[in-house]
Amino acid sequence: MSKLQQVQEWTAQHQVDFSYVSDPRTIQYLTGFYSDPIERVLALIIFPDQEPFMFAPALEVEAIKDTGFSFPVYGYLDHEDPWQRIADRVKERLAAPTKIALEKDQLSVARLEHLQHVFSGASFEADLTPFINNLRLIKTEAEIEKLKVAGKWADFAFEKGFAAVKAGRTEQSVVAELQYALMKKGIMQMSFDTLVQAGPHAAEPHGATNATKFENNELILFDLGTVWDGYISDASRTVALGKPTEKQLEIYKVCLEAQLTAQRAAKPGITAAALDKVARDIIEQAGYGDYFIHRLGHGMGMSEHEFPSIMAGNDMILKPGMCFSIEPGIYIPGIAGVRIEDCVHITANGCEPFTQTSKELTYVG
Repeated sequence: MSKLQQVQEWTAQHQVDFSYVSDPRTIQYLTGFYSDPIERVLALIIFPDQEPFMFAPALEVEAIKDTGFSFPVYGYLDHEDPWQRIADRVKERLAAPTKIALEKDQLSVARLEHLQHVFSGASFEADLTPFINNLRLIKTEAEIEKLKVAGKWADFAFEKGFAAVKAGRTEQSVVAELQYALMKKGIMQMSFDTLVQAGPHAAEPHGATNATKFENNELILFDLGTVWDGYISDASRTVALGKPTEKQLEIYKVCLEAQLTAQRAAKPGITAAALDKVARDIIEQAGYGDYFIHRLGHGMGMSEHEFPSIMAGNDMILKPGMCFSIEPGIYIPGIAGVRIEDCVHITANGCEPFTQTSKELTYVG
């Protein structure tokens, strides 16, 4: 049974007249077509007992057909009301829908109000998001192979990025160099904005890459990923330029121990919360617990942040095929930030990482 058929079955089981799928990544997962419509409307309409259809900006219609999507595709022009056009197409199949399912985690209030207006007699209480999350949770062998290729290109990016680091160069220039090296190999898309952060700047876990210059005797954090056939990689390494201080080296050692220990502990049967605790206990016992300020990891696949979260309070039991990051970090303002990350997939008796770049402290420059 295809993924699309499974959503159709869910729609029937929950006595929903149709499911309105609006997350571009979900549409890609179910159909193979991806586009970010920005302010325009892109939707996949799935009925319990009729063929689905895609609704899209007119400029996307031929691209959708080119992916092999074998069901109707309807387009609209910018001056037309997309919500009324969707309602018209639905009502050709179903005169008066009364129960409509949505991806509640994704749909804006404004768009919900548009749907409520054109389907004024319908309830919108049914939430498709949990089912989609669980559908995407266990990756197939084909998906894992794509994630492995994306991981290999992340390793290539680390190699080029590390080689580009020199005292006096900027974070931005290194990002430009490693991404240009990828583009020359045909890798045109990163999973997210590449982070290269030098010295104290790395103590901001989500601080953007900027014009900060590298200085001797500091740590430099890399966080990057590539896209391969719709699937992503995500990995972090922290490297040394010159001779770091004893404090910085200690932070690195503790973070590395936490990451390696957690990666060894990741296997079927352990809970997400217990795995988070494995790494967090090591960092807390070393006295740095207050500086580990995020969850241990997040799911990944077609997006860099997917279900589930590897964190305290999540008692989900890990199973083969689950893919997620293991990324402890220690961030001390004014001193340094260290994060070491691999994304892994759970195997029959452990886990395997998608990236292979060494995690022993690398000296660059």
